[in-house]
Amino acid sequence: MLFSKIEGQGFPLLILHGFLGMSDNWKTLATKYAEQGFQVHALDLRNHGKSFHSDDFNYQIMVQDVVNYCKFHHLTSVNLIGHSMGGKVVMLLATVYPELVNKLVVADIGPKFYPAHHQTILAALNAVDFSKKPSRTEAEAIVSKYISDFGTRQFLLKNLYWQEPGQLAFRFNLKVFNEKIESIGKALPFNNIFKKETLFLRGDKSDYILDSDFETILHHFPKAEIQTISNAGHWLHAENPADFFEKTIQFFQKKIIT
Repeated sequence: MLFSKIEGQGFPLLILHGFLGMSDNWKTLATKYAEQGFQVHALDLRNHGKSFHSDDFNYQIMVQDVVNYCKFHHLTSVNLIGHSMGGKVVMLLATVYPELVNKLVVADIGPKFYPAHHQTILAALNAVDFSKKPSRTEAEAIVSKYISDFGTRQFLLKNLYWQEPGQLAFRFNLKVFNEKIESIGKALPFNNIFKKETLFLRGDKSDYILDSDFETILHHFPKAEIQTISNAGHWLHAENPADFFEKTIQFFQKKIIT
């Protein structure tokens, strides 16, 4: 079963993080949603955070993990937020299991194919040799040789933990990511369509959702609204959490017009 942090009472809201992320990335926003009357489930997807490791890693199987999670917790209708890779998971889930999904938010990712573009990040992570028992400071120094952006480094290094005294490790399954990186960018199958209310959010400094992608988005999600978050790149929920919260809470609290 997927690891999760559950907070609040009310209509269930599931939050799915992006590649190399975890439920902890959403802690502040999860509390805010809970305060607005949602039961928030911030999940760790397989091979991430505190969830189990597996050699199987593709969107179909990640969708099944979330569906199994909902069955286990007796959730029959949920709101979903998915960021980046998590957005790919929720898009597929909503189109395959529409009866399970009330409203859908997709953060800074589209249904199209994305070429593999995490090579530098993977190179940085693979450069950390845990057999030499590096300290946190030493691990950060190695990663900083590859990644100059402080925010990205901190996001990645949040995955460091003490596996045992004196021995650091990454929480995620780096071996499988090295092998299966191509599967992260997979497109939503052409015939997959979700006809309920959907909100796509993009960062104004991000190039993950282009104006030219709108047609494809509306093909798969005919009721989609597409909005832009200012002063934000790909990690829009972390870079402008106030606007992200405002736009999503308005969307979730709006009455559904049938």
